[in-house]
Amino acid sequence: MIQLLSPDVVAEERDGHLYLRSRVVLGRPPDTMGALLRRGAEAHPDRWLLAERGADGVLITHSWAEVYRRALGVASHLIRRGDAGPIVILSGNSIAHAELTLGAMLAGVTVAPVSEAYSLRSQDFARLRAVVEQLQPATVFVEQLAPFEPALRAVGLLETSRYEASTLDALAVTPLHAEQERALAQVGPDTVAKVLFTSGSTGNPKGVPTTHRMLCANQQMIAQCWPFLAESPPVLVDWLPWSHTFGGSHNLGLVLMHGGTFLIDDGRPAPGLVQRTIRNLRELPPTDYFTVPAGYAALIPALESDAGLRDVFFSRLRTAFYAGAALPDDLWQRLVALARAAGREVFVTTAWGSTETSPMSTSAHFALQGAGNIGVPAPGVELKLVAAHDKLEVRVRGPHVFGGYLPAGEPLVTPFDDEGFYCIGDAVRWADPRDPSAGLLFDGRVSENFKLTTGSWVSTGTLRLALLDACAPLLSDLVVCGENESFVAVLAWLDPHASGEEGVHARLRDALQAFARDHPGRSTAVRRLLLLDEPPSIDAGEITDKGYVNQRRVRQRRASEVARLYAGLPDAAVLVL
Repeated sequence: MIQLLSPDVVAEERDGHLYLRSRVVLGRPPDTMGALLRRGAEAHPDRWLLAERGADGVLITHSWAEVYRRALGVASHLIRRGDAGPIVILSGNSIAHAELTLGAMLAGVTVAPVSEAYSLRSQDFARLRAVVEQLQPATVFVEQLAPFEPALRAVGLLETSRYEASTLDALAVTPLHAEQERALAQVGPDTVAKVLFTSGSTGNPKGVPTTHRMLCANQQMIAQCWPFLAESPPVLVDWLPWSHTFGGSHNLGLVLMHGGTFLIDDGRPAPGLVQRTIRNLRELPPTDYFTVPAGYAALIPALESDAGLRDVFFSRLRTAFYAGAALPDDLWQRLVALARAAGREVFVTTAWGSTETSPMSTSAHFALQGAGNIGVPAPGVELKLVAAHDKLEVRVRGPHVFGGYLPAGEPLVTPFDDEGFYCIGDAVRWADPRDPSAGLLFDGRVSENFKLTTGSWVSTGTLRLALLDACAPLLSDLVVCGENESFVAVLAWLDPHASGEEGVHARLRDALQAFARDHPGRSTAVRRLLLLDEPPSIDAGEITDKGYVNQRRVRQRRASEVARLYAGLPDAAVLVL
């Protein structure tokens, strides 16, 4: 078994609220992310740090020493040029992206990685325009100009100073002189390393300045929760976008903190692309695997149908980690069964946090029997539980929490309460009310829950997961409806593997009727269902590029479909139970 920190939580009641913290004191974090890069390059210069697949399909690898050398060249160039940033990075994960980012961090120049989808999958570029208005960048990085030219032209950045992957080689050999070395020494914990943008689930994306202190404190928290990482360096195969905190802060930071190797996966959980992920997993099996539930939903069927792939994938796997959304229990149990079939006992776990908390606030660093438990406060983190309707709203304070959003041209409601706790908007409940160290269960977004006309509260997040489990493996996702109505109904998307199968409606009817027998309450029993053909739209804020579906935004945008669910005489496409 791998070594884990034993959970030990203090719970104190003050002024009607409950405060939770770990008894374990947070150790001193590194000062900067650049310090981690230097440390690794000195300790194991020849070990792979970054790898990616080239156009010819062959893996390109850069060692720790090579990445550090190139990042120093980039840093020297930025200092000589007087570039104060932010450098907006529009293209996806790559070695060039990483080396530019690390060079900027060494130099104290802020980078702002932006979701690639805002440039390549958008029709109106509205979200990209909102990001650019907040940042007013002087420099842009794109891997190649051609795919991004329409977006750059649309938001007025085509004439802005630009770096591309083809020009990075010239920057990376810029010599470092005494003047640049003095500038490097000025970078410290309070220097802003990057600006990350929220998914925009409650409006336009909001800019989150993220300091070296926040990133390094979070990596220190992870290191103390997972001491097994010190035993052997992590090897990751990872597609998660660096424009988000999960992939770019948590996972890439984990490799930098622990001297590991990061294979940049050119696949993703989507038809035609998951095969690239499978190829990469065969070539470099990970020691620890991180993805969102949609990633496991795409990968698990391949593991179940290919024993060779299963055995390679689990050959040295220690942890299977999910975050970004709750994992349906069906996927959890299938993953555990696959590991055991491969002769492995894998630690399946999760954590909880947000872009604003860089990202981890709680960690499930103890054995779990199923999905739902988000763990306990990590060392250095304080949680405050506040009664909100029939929920416990959770708030966060610690050295990993941001100081406030970028000005966005419109007044922002302060995200902090009068004690300085960040009001994240999530709800939790106790795994065991008698034992705070048993962890907390995620209980949905406070803003996504609603009341029926009967007065019953519907816990959207909890019900969504339960229904996906009940209907597994037929649905890829669903949206719970019923606000100001007398009963619950759902909009849903069929799983690609179920499309075209005979009897899908009958199987869904049977699954939902069985669920209603076990959950007969007004706030849980589903009375109607409508399958949607149009996938959720990233432009409209219905989904993020990690696969999180915004329940409230879908209900608003698809008001006509919701109306069909609640029509007095529903049309033939509506499944009535």
